[in-house]
Amino acid sequence: MAKKGENREPVGLECAVCGHKLRPTEKNKKNTVEKLLVKKHCPNCKKHTEHKEKKNG
Repeated sequence: MAKKGENREPVGLECAVCGHKLRPTEKNKKNTVEKLLVKKHCPNCKKHTEHKEKKNG
C-alpha cells in the first residue's frame, strides 16, 4: 500500500495574462507528467484566464 502523499508534489499556479500567483496546490506527478494548464478565475484580471504551473520553492 502506498504512503499518503508519496506521489504528490506542491505546485503554484500563475496567471498567463498578468502573472498573478495563486495559492499553492498539489498534483500527482505519477499520473500528470506534463505541466498543468487550467482555466481559473484570476482576482487581479477579474475574469477567467489560463493559469500555468510554476514550481514552489
